[in-house]
Amino acid sequence: MRSVKLGLGLDLWAGSGLQVPVPLVQRCEALGYDSVWTAEAYGSDAITPLAFLAAYTTKIRLGTAVIQVSARTPTATAMAMATVDAMAGGNRTIIGLGLSGPQVVEGWYGAPWAKPSTRLRDSVEIIRRALRRDGPLSYQGGALSVPYAGPDATGMGKPLKSILHTENLPIWIAGGGPRNVALAAELCDGWIPMGFRPQMMAEQYDAQLAVGFAKRAGGRPDGFEVSPSVNVHITDDVRSVIDAAKPRIALYVGGMGHPEMNFHNQAMARVGFPEAAARIQELFLAGRRDEMAAAVPDEYVDDGGLFGSPQRIAERFTPWQECGVTTLVVRAQQAEAFELMADLAGTRDGAQ
Repeated sequence: MRSVKLGLGLDLWAGSGLQVPVPLVQRCEALGYDSVWTAEAYGSDAITPLAFLAAYTTKIRLGTAVIQVSARTPTATAMAMATVDAMAGGNRTIIGLGLSGPQVVEGWYGAPWAKPSTRLRDSVEIIRRALRRDGPLSYQGGALSVPYAGPDATGMGKPLKSILHTENLPIWIAGGGPRNVALAAELCDGWIPMGFRPQMMAEQYDAQLAVGFAKRAGGRPDGFEVSPSVNVHITDDVRSVIDAAKPRIALYVGGMGHPEMNFHNQAMARVGFPEAAARIQELFLAGRRDEMAAAVPDEYVDDGGLFGSPQRIAERFTPWQECGVTTLVVRAQQAEAFELMADLAGTRDGAQ
């Protein structure tokens, strides 16, 4: 049986208010959870809550899943995460990066969407160099350059080196398409899959990761992480859990993104439900919101989570444990679900 670490996923980004669940994070730390994760959209940010949690925890790693690369310059991201890491005692933060989409990038951040994968590559390279402090930072990329070298540059920009002596923090990127999966393998310390199902490792992702590892000196590095999320709910009524999940899934698949570029829609199609994804988007665009939820396949919901009795969850956990995942980020509304997952993964045994 493969050993899998556990992470705690916090959906703080989705609320109109902000309440960081410190007791839950502390309990998961005591249960042996390896990491806790925050995110951002266009409300609360991903980094500030980690600084808050650093004051209330001692060893659980603090990760972003994800920081949107267009929200900050790469050096600003490096500064912020290095600062959190220093406050947390060192070697505790994970820099998880992602793209978001053009509606948020151009509509909220006022930044260009052009060359998204190139921008992601440049962001990783600049952050890595900023943290390494090998010398004054100078990087000329396909989308980003430091010092700035655009047509309106003064020419007075000076390569600088971080004043703060930083750790070489791990950088992970999120992605579901072949290009960014391979990019994670080529440049990063880990990959955060989107819309993950265990069978997809052998069917799709192993080959895509191999493309990236082949570009790396020495191939796949020791310790490379694969870290999807899974929703967990203990219940005797699986049907009700599936039905309750469908409206939110339908909203994301149907309308969380431009009709021509909706990553949630693409993720459903990758899993094997392209017809359902197309139908849900069609219903959303037609304003038939009440029909969207019914168009979400039961199997899509059930295969993407761990729902049911503890015995059913234990049985369905095995494929997640055996497929090649290194860290499984648990998202749940029940305290007992986090306890159950600690028992199934054996993290409680190693907790100090």
